[in-house]
Amino acid sequence: MPNKKEIKIRPFWYSDIWIFPKLINIITSLDKDGRINAAPYSFIMQWDVMHFKPQIMLGFRQDSHTFLNICETGEFVINCPSWDTLEDMMETARFWPAGVNELDHTNYTMIESRKVKPPSIGECPQIMECTVDEIQKLKRSNGIVIANIEAIVMDEGLAEMSRAERIKAMNLPIGLGDEKRLDYFYCDTSNVVMHTLKDNLDAYRGAGAKTNMEWDEGASEALMQIPPAVRALVIDNTEAAAKEKGHSIVTLKFFQELAAEYGMDDEVMERFRSGG
Repeated sequence: MPNKKEIKIRPFWYSDIWIFPKLINIITSLDKDGRINAAPYSFIMQWDVMHFKPQIMLGFRQDSHTFLNICETGEFVINCPSWDTLEDMMETARFWPAGVNELDHTNYTMIESRKVKPPSIGECPQIMECTVDEIQKLKRSNGIVIANIEAIVMDEGLAEMSRAERIKAMNLPIGLGDEKRLDYFYCDTSNVVMHTLKDNLDAYRGAGAKTNMEWDEGASEALMQIPPAVRALVIDNTEAAAKEKGHSIVTLKFFQELAAEYGMDDEVMERFRSGG
């Protein structure tokens, strides 16, 4: 076992000290005068994953053109470039003056977005169109944006692929940080290993999860289609919702309505049944 030593925590620790693999995205936005801006960002993650109100969280420097544009217009697009366009992506990272369209200095093609005004990038295999729900300005630090996902747009055929096929087809660049704020390191997703998760004790406990209310026969059968690892959580949430609405029994109709509200439609349930 190698010896360890403590490292000084300093600004930009997340980029030049800690190896923090992150997906790189190009965010396109408009300023108040309708001028296009594009820049790469990696501080992006899911916020509210519920299907009926999906949200995403992003972080920016408060003086960045992208953040200022988002504050002014409330719309933006997250474009995920492929490894093949890495050089063009890095062109959007240059510190151009406000009002310059970085995409004019790349081989990217601007295409019309479906739900928002900023353009999307045609060469990006997956695209997310967003509108602002909430903005928080941290003291002497980042600006945090909580946004509603208005549309997810993908190259035709990608959504029908298995995840293993889609990962290879998209071949996304993964950022590995920088050195001296000048040299940026990336890897691609060409070397991917699939690991099949084995059942654990939590899964067995989930399989034997007990209901605290009466469930009719149809609801009970539907419950058994839920993966064991999350079955207890589903029971708790369903029964809490039923009590809130004054129900004494969980019926199949109520369970299906609640599932639909959370985006758990027949297509999603079939995914569970098939193990896809």
